[in-house]
Amino acid sequence: MSAVSHVEAARARKLADALACGIDDGLISQLVERFYDSVRHDAPLGPIFAKHVQDWPAHLARMKNFWVSIMIESGRFSGNPMQKHIAVGGLGAEHFEHWQSLWNRTVSELAPNDEVCDRFRQAAGRIGNSLLLGIELDRGGLAAVSTRRAS
Repeated sequence: MSAVSHVEAARARKLADALACGIDDGLISQLVERFYDSVRHDAPLGPIFAKHVQDWPAHLARMKNFWVSIMIESGRFSGNPMQKHIAVGGLGAEHFEHWQSLWNRTVSELAPNDEVCDRFRQAAGRIGNSLLLGIELDRGGLAAVSTRRAS
């Protein structure tokens, strides 16, 4: 099997698996729209997003492509989320924990079943942890990460 056909087969399995449990573009669109509506009205996160997002329709479209790439169809999103989050400055664990809490609430409201809920929650947790780790490494290198992990 060639590398291209292997990738195509993996993408087809990912798509079929997502659709079989109830994850599709429509659900992702609803999740992203409702979640970011909550974020925009949220006291801790709203001002951060207001400062950094000037074009909300474009941001929502980008986030929909991001989540489709994560959950359904790899490759629809291109960009560097790590760089964007590092550039915000001042983000810490409390921001990511709050973001995760809002995300989890939105997923609980819209997910068609527990499996879908778990998949979205776990994916968001991995993404948040990865972004926070990248921010900490950017700020203080391995020493900063080691200090936080030890406490």
